[in-house]
Amino acid sequence: MFRKLLDQGQAGDNIGVLLRGIKREEVERGQVVAKPGASPPTRNSKAEAYILTKEEGGRHTPFFDGYRPSSTSGPPTSPA
Repeated sequence: MFRKLLDQGQAGDNIGVLLRGIKREEVERGQVVAKPGASPPTRNSKAEAYILTKEEGGRHTPFFDGYRPSSTSGPPTSPA
């Protein structure tokens, strides 16, 4: 797939993008390239999770009230 033009991309596809006016040091792994306004930031989300028990190789300590898990997603940022 290298050096080929594709009509569309899917999650997980690797791409190369030429960004004019952006320095290489301003780009970080995991950033999103999207049309302005196409991906509005969200603050709240809902999810269901099955937590593995200690015997299954999961958590050894219980969750406490007010537990806030870290999230790998967040509001998009752009180099100014």
